[in-house]
Amino acid sequence: MNEIKTAQDVIDILKRRKTSILVTAVTIFVIGAATAFLIPPKYRSTSTILIEEQEVPRELVNTTVTSYADQRLQTINQRIMGTDRLLEIITKFNLYPELRKKWTTEEIVAKMRKDIKLNTISADVIDPRSGASRPATIAFTLSYEGKVPQVVQQVSSELASLYLAENLATRERQSQGTTSFLEEELKTVQVKLAEADAKLAQFKTRNVTTLPELVQVNLQVAESAEHELESFQAQLRNLKERESSLKTQLDSISTDAATQDKSRLNELRVRLGELKTRFTDEHPDVIKTKAELADLVKELRATGRETADNKPDNVAYITISSQLSGVRSEIDSVKRQIASYQKKRDEYRGRVASTPGVEEGYRSVMTDRNNLQVKYDDLSRKVLEAKTAHGLEKEQKGERFTLIDAARLPEKPFSPNIPAVLLIGLVLGIGSGIGVAALKEQGDFTVRHPERLAYATSFPVLACIPEIVTWQDHALQKTQRRKRLICFVAVLVLAPVAFHFLVMDLDVFWARLLRRAAKI
Repeated sequence: MNEIKTAQDVIDILKRRKTSILVTAVTIFVIGAATAFLIPPKYRSTSTILIEEQEVPRELVNTTVTSYADQRLQTINQRIMGTDRLLEIITKFNLYPELRKKWTTEEIVAKMRKDIKLNTISADVIDPRSGASRPATIAFTLSYEGKVPQVVQQVSSELASLYLAENLATRERQSQGTTSFLEEELKTVQVKLAEADAKLAQFKTRNVTTLPELVQVNLQVAESAEHELESFQAQLRNLKERESSLKTQLDSISTDAATQDKSRLNELRVRLGELKTRFTDEHPDVIKTKAELADLVKELRATGRETADNKPDNVAYITISSQLSGVRSEIDSVKRQIASYQKKRDEYRGRVASTPGVEEGYRSVMTDRNNLQVKYDDLSRKVLEAKTAHGLEKEQKGERFTLIDAARLPEKPFSPNIPAVLLIGLVLGIGSGIGVAALKEQGDFTVRHPERLAYATSFPVLACIPEIVTWQDHALQKTQRRKRLICFVAVLVLAPVAFHFLVMDLDVFWARLLRRAAKI
């Protein structure tokens, strides 16, 4: 190996290894160019879908779909990328016909998943639920890659339609599910509330007079009965004092020939007259007085002491007797009133005394019923909101996907990038040629300079003899040039033939080459 000390050394090496460099560079460049033109072109069609917020303000109608758009997008993506959905698309558009004969269904589906690209577009937005700023998906692009432009556009459009439809179906399904759940809960609570009302009604029926809400009324009635009782007792005392006074006056009045029985007879008659002025004949006091009067008259008749008209003959006696009879009648009436009010007072006091025992059970029943009523009212409100939100989703007024850029017919392939491939082939060719030249130079131990020879042998160089070219050398060079030309021509002739029979028909290759060149 010769050391490289100057630029002239590099130039000399390039001159010596120019054939290796050119052959290697041209070979690799030709391989790269053939690869660029032989690789089937791939086209891409892209749809852009915008995620729009709901039209109706959230303050008026709050949606029941609680998931974020990017979460729902991933869910929809998993549904669309399912094997059944993709097989339907493959069958509908007759995709991968050449692969369906060699590959399994799983491999073809995996191939289509690889050809489908979903890219999200995010931005910082204010979360309406928390009020904090967070990155959110505001749009996404959906693309499909394939060999036929028309089919690529159709498949991309079909995928966009599936995403739009699946989003609507997902939101409506979630909204309907929420509404159905709340309605079922409302029915359950309604049944429990009816049972609680029935239980409360039964409890009130059993304790109609001792309910806690009636305790004030019972106390007032008991106090009123007590006041009335005190009033009647005072009235009774006055009547008894008056009765005693009248009896004393009556005992001091002479009745002439009247006997005690006749006095009693007059007294009963006066009392009967007094009672008839106040009561009917069916009143117990009237009936009792009539019976006593009849018994006394019967007794007087039996003894022969009854007068012809059975009337007293002393006016003062009759008057006082009449007053005494009236006082006694009032005393009896007051006693009945006292007994009635005592019973009423004791009854209402008993109700008040029983109220604490009833109150605990009543409070328990009312607490259960009130809790159920609060839950029922809350569920009723939520059901109404859920139905409103479901109507919002059915009318497509909620958050939705909007196609803002439909899939277009691709005009040129995105792969392979022929200029880039050619440039890479050229760079790799030149680099490989230089590498081959460097390897050959590394293994070449030929001495090309007198200084190197003197250094290697430790003897001085006396003279340099230039290369002597004889006629035999010229003849050999001509023969080598002729062989190289023949080989080059043979390669030019045989390469297309081999390509035609082993790789691709030349007519097809030429047509594809012209079409590719026209698109470039």
